[in-house]
Amino acid sequence: MSRQQATPETRSVRLLKVGEQVRHILSELLSRQEVHDDVLSAHTVSVTEVRMSPDLRHATVFIKALLGEDEEIVLKALRTNTAFFQRETAQRLRLKYAARLKFLPDESFDEASRIDALLSDPRVQRDIDAQESEG
Repeated sequence: MSRQQATPETRSVRLLKVGEQVRHILSELLSRQEVHDDVLSAHTVSVTEVRMSPDLRHATVFIKALLGEDEEIVLKALRTNTAFFQRETAQRLRLKYAARLKFLPDESFDEASRIDALLSDPRVQRDIDAQESEG
């Protein structure tokens, strides 16, 4: 059998697929409270995105605690239980190597809120209205 050449496009699709699979596994573990941690059981944690390294050995996991409450405490609990999450992910994915997980807070929601606040500023609204009346 001839082996297909891996193009950047196919590699990126594979990275996205594996990242999404890891996200689903972690979300399931957290929602079913399979981790025996009081902090994680007391908080609702959303896994918003997982970015895989090109060799699939490292995964950056972006999380958001519900309503952004106690985010540092939740991150510490996730980091404490990293070995459990890595083991479970490796067993369920059946990849050659278990990806090392790195948990980070997802700041995209905060950034979106900041942009919304800027766009709703009266000075910005005045400029937008002026451009629409000219066009």
